[in-house]
Amino acid sequence: DVQVGRTGAITPVARLQPVFVGGTTVSNATLHNEGEIRRKDLRIGDTVIVRRAGDVIPEVAAVIYAKRPANAREFVMPTRCPQCNSHIEKLEGEVIARCTGGLFCPAQRKQALLHFAQRRAMGIEGLGDKLVEQIVDAQLVRTPADLYRLGLTALAQLERMGEKSASNLLDGIEKSKHTTLAKFLFGLGIRHVGESTAKDLAKYFGNLDAIIHAPHEELLLVNDVGPVVAQSLRHFFDELHNREVVEQLRACGIVWAEQTMSIKEADANTAPDKAKALGPFAGKTVVLTGTLPTLSREDAKQQLEAVGAKVAGSVSKKTDFVIAGAEAGSKLDKAVELGVAVLDEAQLIEMLADHSRQEKSN
Repeated sequence: DVQVGRTGAITPVARLQPVFVGGTTVSNATLHNEGEIRRKDLRIGDTVIVRRAGDVIPEVAAVIYAKRPANAREFVMPTRCPQCNSHIEKLEGEVIARCTGGLFCPAQRKQALLHFAQRRAMGIEGLGDKLVEQIVDAQLVRTPADLYRLGLTALAQLERMGEKSASNLLDGIEKSKHTTLAKFLFGLGIRHVGESTAKDLAKYFGNLDAIIHAPHEELLLVNDVGPVVAQSLRHFFDELHNREVVEQLRACGIVWAEQTMSIKEADANTAPDKAKALGPFAGKTVVLTGTLPTLSREDAKQQLEAVGAKVAGSVSKKTDFVIAGAEAGSKLDKAVELGVAVLDEAQLIEMLADHSRQEKSN
């Protein structure tokens, strides 16, 4: 049968008649993935040779074909997760199948909560590994939405908590309700959707409902979203369990500012005044290099992202601007080689100021 890992990985497992191997009795052995089963031609009912890989992990080494019964059956990977009944997916080019019920699946619960609470996502201070272990084991929390329903009394009774620590955690949970669409998307833990992709999705669509209902073909229009990411997004939001948790989170009061105009809307409306309102950096890929005279790298990045730019870490043919400071180095050389527009800090500030003045006049 199969077992479900903390990240949703579906791993086939051989259930064996107990056999004494290397000083211990073995009744289970990992089969790694469906491809490994096919490669070794393993079937249900086979007699097999078992060894302990590295003298630790039991594994099936080979089949004894002479002992294969006439009724031996091929293993068929389930299409539903044995833990939560969500769909199992295997993306093109991957060997591991995964459960799609990330926010709902009991096997993935602790990992999903830690990811959701981390600083780069919802930023819930004080919610670390040990506390997540406790609240899940005590059945206080099943999904991220349950975090926003926690009470002081229940938390204060946990080991090493106390009323003060519980109160601080609840304050942190309350503060996390005011976030951004990009951080919320990243916090959902959708496979292949990292921080950068979450920002691109938020900029392009402007609101969560548009992302939830976007067809595969439309997702491909987003910067850096290819077939694998689009498929992963669709699988996640097509799973009813995940959509229910998302709606519960919104009902708990999680909010973010909606964009006045998304890139999708701007593409659909090409009126000159609206196109100009997007500014020179909207939808553009920008690389920062070297030390700027007055702006820190993080300040420059935040200002660029605020006007719709994507800040990348390396220069390529897709780069639109390079902002160069002192000791710029190889990135500046690459920009010159590729003919990418190079700006200094003064030019950057002036372009941002021009855009700000234009917005005010509109």
